[in-house]
Amino acid sequence: MTTDRTNGSLYTKIENKVATIEFGHPASNSFVSELLARLAKEFDRLGENDEVSVIVLKSEGERAFCAGASFDELVAVSNLEEGKEFFSGFADVINAMRKCPKPIIGRVQGKTVGGGVGLASACDYVHATVEAAIKLSEISIGIGPFVIAPAVERKMGKAALAELTLYPTEWKNAYWAKEQGLYAKVYDSISELDKELDIHIQKLATYNPEALAEMKKVLWEGTEHWDDLLLERAEASGRLALSPNTKNALEKFKKQK
Repeated sequence: MTTDRTNGSLYTKIENKVATIEFGHPASNSFVSELLARLAKEFDRLGENDEVSVIVLKSEGERAFCAGASFDELVAVSNLEEGKEFFSGFADVINAMRKCPKPIIGRVQGKTVGGGVGLASACDYVHATVEAAIKLSEISIGIGPFVIAPAVERKMGKAALAELTLYPTEWKNAYWAKEQGLYAKVYDSISELDKELDIHIQKLATYNPEALAEMKKVLWEGTEHWDDLLLERAEASGRLALSPNTKNALEKFKKQK
C-alpha cells in the first residue's frame, strides 16, 4: 500500500536495535521539500537514540525506489533563494546521513533517479533487486546532479559519475551499479532481498555500537567539508534552474508528462 499524501509520508519503526525508516510519495516516491526536511531530522534524531544501533532506509511499494526531487516544485522555482532552498533539501539529507553515527543500510527495490541515486550513495551498505536500475537525468533538463555528485563519486568513482551524467537518458542496470560499488548485493526478487536484509541487520545490531560508530567515521573520512560544499552546490543548481535553457527544457518535459 502506498501513500496518497501530496507531502508524502515518513514512518519509523524501532525493533531489536534496528530503526527502519520508510518514505513514500504518490509520484514514484519522489521528494517534496517538506519530506526531505523530515527525513534529515529523522536521521539526526535516530543518531542520538541509544536504543538504535542500525538504520534501514526503504521506500513504499514494490516499484520505484525513488524518483528524486519533486518535479512540480522544481518547475515552480522563481528566484535564486527558492532555488537554493529547493536543492538544499538533498544536501541536508546527505549531510545528516554522513554525520549519523549509526550505519545506514539501504533497501533499493526498484528504479531510482537523480536524488534517489544520491540517497543510495549516502547509505553505508545497500541491498538491491535486479529491478534497481539507476539514471542521473539532470543534465537533460538543463541542470546537473551537483548536490549529490560528491556522494555518488565517493561511492562509485569519477568515471562512473561521468558515464551517468553525460548519458542522462540511459538507464544503467543493477549489476552495473553493483560493479561500480553502489550496491553491495543484488537479488532476483524483493522476497529474497528482504530475507537476506533481515539476516544482515539482525547480526549487525548485535555488534558493539561504539565499534560501529568508529567504523562509520572511517568510512566517511575526508568529507568534513561537505556541510559547506553541498550548500554551495545547491546555490549553483538554483542559479541554473532559473536559466532560460532550463526553463524551456522543463516546459517541454512538463508537456510530455
